[in-house]
Amino acid sequence: MDLLQIIYEMIELRSFSNLWYWIALAVLWSSASHWILGVPYDMVHRAARKGGQAERDLEDITRVNVNRMLYIAEVSGPWLVALSCFLLSGLAVLGFGYFMEIAQAVFLLLFPMAIVSVITFATARRIAREAATGRVLRRRLAFCRLYIQMVGVVAIIITAFWGMYQNLTIGAF
Repeated sequence: MDLLQIIYEMIELRSFSNLWYWIALAVLWSSASHWILGVPYDMVHRAARKGGQAERDLEDITRVNVNRMLYIAEVSGPWLVALSCFLLSGLAVLGFGYFMEIAQAVFLLLFPMAIVSVITFATARRIAREAATGRVLRRRLAFCRLYIQMVGVVAIIITAFWGMYQNLTIGAF
């Protein structure tokens, strides 16, 4: 194999048979379950263990990120929803209507992340509405993480089965 063949195989558009796609999927869901509302989840554990300054740091960073999300939703929320729907529906039509594997792969990455965005926004609104602090805040963040992880498990299973199906049907021809 020469260098050009190696490079071509690394950036090949047959996504489901490409190792880089599966690495990206793992990194995406690992990051999504670690960064809850933009807060690293280890801060939640540290705040529960140590309290004091760690608890105040968690409350401060959560307050900043919640206010930021709510401001973005207020200013450009409808545009973001419209753009997301346009992008996701375009990927779905290209992927599953016109059988473009790269569009299927990107859709299977982005659609569950849209669900995660809704979960995150709902949690941010609830935290702001309740002015949650301390134990209640940690519990809200923990439940948000749990819901994100449940979406991640379902998304990974669906993606894995769809990828196996694609590889088996393409490999049969």
